[in-house]
Amino acid sequence: MKMPRDISGTELARLLEQFGYVISRQTGSHLRLTTQRAGEHHIIIPYHSAIKLGTLNGILTDVAEHFGIEKSEVVNALFGSH
Repeated sequence: MKMPRDISGTELARLLEQFGYVISRQTGSHLRLTTQRAGEHHIIIPYHSAIKLGTLNGILTDVAEHFGIEKSEVVNALFGSH
């Protein structure tokens, strides 16, 4: 499954809700999302119209590591219907 190249920070935050992430803070042009599933975990995502592919890759890798799953599982869960 390929990652989208045109996903916004707002859309990514909405998609990550399925992993229990909610916006806990906004500072400038960044959002901090927090989940309590599998222990507390925070991620920072840019609040931009299009997130760069490398940044998106890093965020998804961080989420996968927190949940102890493969990054491909996160990609399929988030973008499988795209």
